[in-house]
Amino acid sequence: MHSEPQELGRAVKQVQYRQHRALDRALGGIGTTLAQWDALRAIGRSPGASARELAAATFQTEQAFGTLIGRLTAPGLVERRPGHGRRIEHHLTPAGERLLAAGHKVADTVLAAHFAVLPDEDRTALLGLLRRLAAQAEA
Repeated sequence: MHSEPQELGRAVKQVQYRQHRALDRALGGIGTTLAQWDALRAIGRSPGASARELAAATFQTEQAFGTLIGRLTAPGLVERRPGHGRRIEHHLTPAGERLLAAGHKVADTVLAAHFAVLPDEDRTALLGLLRRLAAQAEA
């Protein structure tokens, strides 16, 4: 059936959209946005990473990530340090680490509620299928 891939694509996008809206709303309660928290999360996973690396990790353009990182350095959440050559490395400050940790708690709560409708075995199967699709797309 021709429409099945389109229906699957739309269903994935619909779930992602609802999840992102719920996360963004909840993260607003701790003073951040989903995009900002995702950037903090990427920096936390890869301290010292460049803007190019972090943009790729957060599914953004380098220009968009540059604007975002400015919003995170101004309040002292992220520190930019010189690296090798022209490379600028990004690191979380203690305030950034605290906001990241608070965001993890918020995300865990929101996502647990979001996926609660699925039993454990369905969540495990869904994760496996999504990982398989992601690996195939990277190959």
